[in-house]
Amino acid sequence: MLKIILYVVQLIVCLTLIGSVLLQPGKSAGLSGSIAGGAEQLFGKKKSKGYEAIAAKMTTISAILFMVLSMVLIVIQ
Repeated sequence: MLKIILYVVQLIVCLTLIGSVLLQPGKSAGLSGSIAGGAEQLFGKKKSKGYEAIAAKMTTISAILFMVLSMVLIVIQ
C-alpha cells in the first residue's frame, strides 16, 4: 500500500517537474543572447521576482523531491 502511494506521489512530482521545466523561458536567443547574457550577468540584471523565480523554485523543489522519492522507492523495493 505504501509503495502505491509513493508511486502516485512520484508521478505527480514527475509531471510537476516536466511542466515547470517546459514553462520556463529560454535563457538565451542564439548568438546575440549569449553576448547579451554576459552583459546582463556583469551588470546584475537578474529577474529574481515574478514568474521566472516561481518557475525556478518549483523546478528545484520538484527535482529534489523526485530524486528523494526515487531513492526511497529503490530502498523499499
